[in-house]
Amino acid sequence: MQPFIVEHYLNKDVYIYCGGPDRFEGMIEACADGVLTIKQNNKYTHIAINKIIAMWGKDAKL
Repeated sequence: MQPFIVEHYLNKDVYIYCGGPDRFEGMIEACADGVLTIKQNNKYTHIAINKIIAMWGKDAKL
């Protein structure tokens, strides 16, 4: 999944769902060593890639 994220979502605003109440949003800043780093409001969140259930761009039509 890491190569897919780097190729399609690096430097893009996304929503991320990890199950239950675990939902994140922000700009993907980095993706390495099994960890996704997003930034929102000048704060960084680091998410284990293997915990991600779904991810989509903020510009996606739902």
